[in-house]
Amino acid sequence: MKVIANHAKQRILKGELALGMGLRQARTVDIAQIAKTCDFDWLFIDMEHNSMSVDTAAQLCQAALGVGITPMIRVPAHEAFHSTRLLDTGAQGIVIPHVSTVEQARAVVDFCRFTPLGRRSIPGSLPQTRFMPLPVTETVALINSETLVVAMIETVEGRDNVDAIAAVPGIDVLLVGCTDMAAELGVPGQLGHASVKSALDTVFAACRRHGKAAGVGGVYDEALMAEYIGKGARLILSGSDLAFLMTGARSRSTMLRSIPLDEKLAAVA
Repeated sequence: MKVIANHAKQRILKGELALGMGLRQARTVDIAQIAKTCDFDWLFIDMEHNSMSVDTAAQLCQAALGVGITPMIRVPAHEAFHSTRLLDTGAQGIVIPHVSTVEQARAVVDFCRFTPLGRRSIPGSLPQTRFMPLPVTETVALINSETLVVAMIETVEGRDNVDAIAAVPGIDVLLVGCTDMAAELGVPGQLGHASVKSALDTVFAACRRHGKAAGVGGVYDEALMAEYIGKGARLILSGSDLAFLMTGARSRSTMLRSIPLDEKLAAVA
C-alpha cells in the first residue's frame, strides 16, 4: 500500500470505537509501541497544553506510523502553520481547539486539506507515503483520504453553530471538549450535568444529520463514558499518559503501604 493507513479513521468508518491516549508528559518514541500494545488506536499529541517542541512531536508521529497507531496533533491555535508543519512531518490527524463558527471550520479545512477540498501547500515526499516519489495528483488524493480533521466544540457559540460546522465538507469529526464546555455553561467540573448532556445531544444530532463522527474528550468517569458512547461518541480521548502513570503508581504505593509490618523486625535507630 502506497500510503500508511489511518487506523483510527478505519475504526470510525466501521462504526467502532477509536481510542486515544493523550500525550502530555511523554517525550520518547517508545510511547508509540506502549500505546499500541495497550490497545489504543491513536495518540493525542497535545501541543495546546504542554511545552513539547515541534521536533519532538514530529518524532512521535514517525514512531507511531511505524507501529500502526495513528498520530494526531492537537494544535495550540488556529494559525495554519501549527497544523501544516506537523502534517508535513507525519501527523495523520489534526485536532483544532475551540472551533466556534462555520468560518473557522472552513479555514481549518482550507489549510489541512489539499485541493480540491482545501488549499494546503503541496510538499515533496511525505512520511505517510513512505517518502515514495509519487505523482502530485496521487499524493494529494492519498493524503486527503487518510487524514482526519477534527473540530473541537467546546464553547457555547460552537454548540449554537454546530449544525453549520458539521455541514462543512472536509471536517471528519466533531470532538466535544467537555471540560471547557462545562466551564462555558457555568458548571465547571460537572461533566454529567444536564446542560452538558444537552450540548452533547446537540452535537451528536448534528453529526448524524451530516454524516460526521462524534467524539468526546475530558470525560473519565466510567458510567459517563459508557453513557456518551451509547449516545454515539466514537472518537474517544481515553485518558492521558500522566493520569495513567498516577493511577498505576498510586495503586501500587497504596497496596504496599497497606501491608502490616512486624514491629519486632523494625530497624533500630
